[in-house]
Amino acid sequence: MGILETTVKANGLVVAFALIGVTVWFSYFVSARLTAGRIHGSAIAITLGLLSAYLAGRVTGGEAGVADFTMLAGVGTMGGGMFRDFAIVATAFGVHTSELKKAGLAGVISIFAGVLVSFVVGGGVAVLFGYTDPIAITTIGAGAVTYIVGPVTGAAIGASSDLIALSIAAGLVKSILVMVGTPIVASMIGLDNPQSAMVYGGLMGTTSGVAGGLAATDPRLVPYGAMTATFYTGVGCLLGPSVLYLSVKAMFG
Repeated sequence: MGILETTVKANGLVVAFALIGVTVWFSYFVSARLTAGRIHGSAIAITLGLLSAYLAGRVTGGEAGVADFTMLAGVGTMGGGMFRDFAIVATAFGVHTSELKKAGLAGVISIFAGVLVSFVVGGGVAVLFGYTDPIAITTIGAGAVTYIVGPVTGAAIGASSDLIALSIAAGLVKSILVMVGTPIVASMIGLDNPQSAMVYGGLMGTTSGVAGGLAATDPRLVPYGAMTATFYTGVGCLLGPSVLYLSVKAMFG
């Protein structure tokens, strides 16, 4: 046990990747076997991660989730800003601007409209719950855009960790609702062709939610919805800490 503990501590990042890999595998297994794919594996994995962080905090009294356990300290590095930003940049490099033209003007409009509507709804909910600080309103509103845009925006404008956690939770709820709701409303909104899938991805924006929902509706539509949803995330990350934050600051001082 001593040798194992020493090895684990010396290879914390490797252990973190292995732990996350097992968690993702288990999540996709549960998704396929218990939900018939209607709740995407990524949503289950995120839920497990948040639950684990909460339980770890209760046990250790710390603030870094499972990373407060010495043997799992590598999770803190893996979940830090460096890897997060790298993942976002890597995703953006996988998309070509020329592909967006296939969605036409409607696809472009859907991306900006989706970001703005989600932000306004999220920010409005924050105000209703008593938040008046522009940083808090912007961070929570950005979380309603996606659970990636929330922390990116919050970190850029100096939000506290509890606000960033709220933004992630808001994005997670949205992702799950999109996953579950997409196959239910697909026939009612004509979501049965690549063009409508691209517009839908631009409006909803949560890549995992759109991908999971479209997979349950028609797997052939997944690449189209995911493509504009990826652009949506990029636009949200650009507008959140800049135009949207300055707009909120102008209104709430």
